[in-house]
Amino acid sequence: MADEVKPISPLKNLLAGGFGGMCLVFVGHPLDTVKVRLQTQPPSLPGQPPMYSGTFDCFRKTLVREIQASSGETKYTGALDCAKKLYQESGIRGIYKGTVLTLMRDVPASGMYFMTYEWLKNIFTPEGKSVSELSVPRILVAGGIAGIFNWAVAIPPDVLKSRFQTAPPGKYPNGFRDVLRELIRDEGVTSLYKGFNAVMIRAFPANAACFLGFEVAMKFLNWATPNL
Repeated sequence: MADEVKPISPLKNLLAGGFGGMCLVFVGHPLDTVKVRLQTQPPSLPGQPPMYSGTFDCFRKTLVREIQASSGETKYTGALDCAKKLYQESGIRGIYKGTVLTLMRDVPASGMYFMTYEWLKNIFTPEGKSVSELSVPRILVAGGIAGIFNWAVAIPPDVLKSRFQTAPPGKYPNGFRDVLRELIRDEGVTSLYKGFNAVMIRAFPANAACFLGFEVAMKFLNWATPNL
């Protein structure tokens, strides 16, 4: 007799997905900061070295700068203070700055993300076994590779988003089109892949942790609250 298929629980998926997201942030956030710093660094002047020579140089300089700034004045004391000041400066548009670019990044990238994960789970599942019985190493590999495919699609719009969101008000009146024109004109097409190394170093472990956290949380919830 085949096992009875259990109905999908939206609440369990919400809780397990939230836990998976926490795992992703915990593992991947340091390199996400490095990624944004690399993406938003200004082009170097002729004869001058760039602000960051690469991923590890950016990580080192960011760490030193944050330690030095910890004893000085900071622009924002936290997320709520940042949101309040953005609203005071630009209204609700300031808080939602870069929404279109975020959608341009996340819609295709998330589609690639989950498609790759589900495809690899089915490939990795031994014949006669259920996908829910997939081993931890195979979940980690499927999640990590899914993260790499996700960011392979997401990097160009993510670079545009980072530049647009950190630009002074009014610098790009036509939105992402102005950012794209400026980047290609001043730094070439390869500038759309700034932060590539940091992204790819982060992608595998962070997304492996995300999906492992999701699967572990879902199994725990199914065990602890079978009727939820």
